[in-house]
Amino acid sequence: MQTHFGFQTVDEQEKERRVRGVFDSVAGKYDIMNDVMSAGLHRLWKREMVSALAPRSGQHVLDVAGGTGDIAFRILKYCHSGTGRNLRSSTSESPDMDPGLRRDDGINVTVCDINEAMLNEGKNRAIDANRREGLEWVVGNAEALPFPDAHFDAYTIAFGIRNVTHIEKALAEAYRVLKIGGKFLCLEFSHIPNEVLAKIYDSYSFNIIPWIGQQITQDRASYQYLVESIRKFPDQETFAKMIKVAGFGNVNYRNMTGGVVALHTGRKL
Repeated sequence: MQTHFGFQTVDEQEKERRVRGVFDSVAGKYDIMNDVMSAGLHRLWKREMVSALAPRSGQHVLDVAGGTGDIAFRILKYCHSGTGRNLRSSTSESPDMDPGLRRDDGINVTVCDINEAMLNEGKNRAIDANRREGLEWVVGNAEALPFPDAHFDAYTIAFGIRNVTHIEKALAEAYRVLKIGGKFLCLEFSHIPNEVLAKIYDSYSFNIIPWIGQQITQDRASYQYLVESIRKFPDQETFAKMIKVAGFGNVNYRNMTGGVVALHTGRKL
């Protein structure tokens, strides 16, 4: 069977190998590149995702494709702040935990990523922050999660689902591992409805982002793939229908920054 790797057509097994290679290559500079490419906007997008999740003490959250721990750290910080006030600062805020977060905040986050190099980045950041309680790091494929049925209160995935070979399998796995009433949240690059803005965004994406990738990571090809993978991802309505087909109810999405990204949500009813 064949699938796409960016704009290329490749065998399905080849795609998984290539995607792993992309993130092996960029793992060490992944978060820096996110800041530079989005001018810090990714922090606002992720902040809104965690606010929509509204995690509570006692919950067990699964963050898929979250190897560097960015979302996991933000979830812990949100719970520690009580009202989420620590996430409502400027775009320059750091998701890393301060010393006050060393105690157990009563929430557990399992970070699952197919890429061990990305997970190692997250583990090192947690060690540097002296924060190990409430975090678990698991190597696993989004299409075949190594967890039992109905195990988690919430499932999050940020900028990762477009990289899986079979999106429908990843959605089915998300549904399987969630408890009844569990929340599904997916933050992903999407499609801009405004034609003028879309043309500007395309020009920036294809001409500037790979160049930035070359300057910072010495890897233009990986960021060329990332740009192409965004264009191959389904639009907002199509993806929302896929989430519904997977079994989720209360499916909604919200565009951010004119549709550059969209936050999709649903519940296992």
